[in-house]
Amino acid sequence: MSDPYGAGPADGDPRRRLAEALRPLITMTVASELEDDAITEAAEAVEAVAQRLAEHAGPKRPRQQPDISRAAQEFFPTSPIMGMVNPIAPPVLLRVVDGADGGYREIRAKAYFDYAYEGPPTCVHGGVIAETFDEMLGAANMVAGNPGMTGTLKVRYRKPTPLRTDLRIEARCVGRDGRKISTWAGIYHGDVLTAEADGLFIEVAPAQFLAIAEGNADSADPAVLRAIRAEAVRVGAASDVQGTIDARDAQSD
Repeated sequence: MSDPYGAGPADGDPRRRLAEALRPLITMTVASELEDDAITEAAEAVEAVAQRLAEHAGPKRPRQQPDISRAAQEFFPTSPIMGMVNPIAPPVLLRVVDGADGGYREIRAKAYFDYAYEGPPTCVHGGVIAETFDEMLGAANMVAGNPGMTGTLKVRYRKPTPLRTDLRIEARCVGRDGRKISTWAGIYHGDVLTAEADGLFIEVAPAQFLAIAEGNADSADPAVLRAIRAEAVRVGAASDVQGTIDARDAQSD
């Protein structure tokens, strides 16, 4: 039977295989009792691997733009929460389900947070919970056809969320008012709601998003900037988007 979360083995994806190989190293570094000699030997081996990769590393590869036609797990492949190719991601595993009574499609997810995500003893760090909610809410908005940027995030920690146990997450878009998008998510341990979040997201017009990206140009990947410009032109009004691009290009000449 196929995995409903689309998170099968890493065969054929060397970057994902590397991420999976690194995750237990992170956990053992944080939590395992190890002799100093073993730690030193491991550090030297990892340093050698890092040096070898550095010798073959080119410029930053282009970031993949989210595509809602793909499995939800592939929305953000390098995310620190759900990214299958990010070794610091648990990762949280997602799938899409139909909404109740013909409503927006929703997100269902499962999570297992190991020692690297510990806050209070035996519990998931509250900041990790907030970060997870932010991503799940964003994904829920995407599958509902209401993408936006986080405006406010209100988290209620109802009970300690246990570490190293299976958790489930529900996230749904509950409505919108103009550019304001309201979303809810909850984390459950069994049938117990341990934390929940309400998010207010803001739909960003193409010209506004382009302005944000251009404002970060000094630290942004040029390929990402080009992709954002092209997308802004594709979906935006020529009067606001193309005019913004022409003005910026004229200033750089």
